[in-house]
Amino acid sequence: MTLEGHSKGTLMSVNNLLSYLIGWGELVLKWNRKSEENSHIELPETGFKWNELGKLAQKFYGDYADLDFTTLCTKLNQTVFKILDLIEQKTNYELYGVTWYGKWTLGRMIQFNTASPYQNATGRIRKWKKIQKNNQQLDSVNE
Repeated sequence: MTLEGHSKGTLMSVNNLLSYLIGWGELVLKWNRKSEENSHIELPETGFKWNELGKLAQKFYGDYADLDFTTLCTKLNQTVFKILDLIEQKTNYELYGVTWYGKWTLGRMIQFNTASPYQNATGRIRKWKKIQKNNQQLDSVNE
């Protein structure tokens, strides 16, 4: 638990970060499934509001807490491939020609809720690596 967490002042593990990415990907797939069934979609997730994303992150951590790193990586890859398949099955018009949620198109919602978390994760890992490198340098100076 050394990465900056999704809620202010918290820490998370790499497994938590993978769980977060899987969670958002699975939500996007769930939204699409419900939309195709003409079912009501609660965004971002049942029981959560858009201003409670830190709590939603905690839910994702718990959802996948029993999975090891290798299994999480496999599940993340599977989720990514399902999202790519979803995108390939949609026309440009279905993705960007009509509003899907409020003023947003389906394509933008997919982007906001998959690409943005990946960019966020990359930034967290870069920051973490920089801190680890600085700590190692300090340790070698203090020896």
